[in-house]
Amino acid sequence: MQNWITSFMEEYGYIGIALIIALENVFPPIPSEIVLPFGGFMTTNSSLTVIGVIIAATIGSVAGAVILYGIGRALDVARLEKIIDRWGHILRIKKEDVHRADAWFDKYGYWTVLFCRMIPLVRSLISIPAGMSNMKFGLFLLFTTIGTVIWNTILVTVGAALGENWHSITNFMDIYSNIAYAVIAVAGICLIIWFVRRNKKASVK
Repeated sequence: MQNWITSFMEEYGYIGIALIIALENVFPPIPSEIVLPFGGFMTTNSSLTVIGVIIAATIGSVAGAVILYGIGRALDVARLEKIIDRWGHILRIKKEDVHRADAWFDKYGYWTVLFCRMIPLVRSLISIPAGMSNMKFGLFLLFTTIGTVIWNTILVTVGAALGENWHSITNFMDIYSNIAYAVIAVAGICLIIWFVRRNKKASVK
């Protein structure tokens, strides 16, 4: 996959970068930690510029995020409630749980979108709950763009600085990704434990 990505970017330049990054957002297995540093490296041996690569990558990233946001809007809380009506007793989830999560995202969602745009894999998927919570589209675009520009700037700049050794950043990104996923997993486990305990207390009452 890496060879195909780099060949596509070399052939189509800024347009290729924008398209690959848009696809990376909708199809997370395409790693931005390969696309962006290589885009930075391309600025050292072609007519591409660091600013141009960052802009192209940002356009592609925001376009992909908007697609996933639209998917989230199509799902929405009402559809989730129908799923819970049917399967909630198995999943041990109640409508109230969804409403609490939705209220939490309404309160902290913008900052969540901002920071999650700098975490591999999650940076793409976070657009779905943003859409499901009916986050204001303008603010979603704003925070998505800010987080995306930070992420793109770091990786493109590092790729340009490393030059032919641009791929060495992938080792660091693997470590960063593993740490981020571990933190998310622990948070998820804690949330599940909290739900189970709260439901047990409610059943006792």
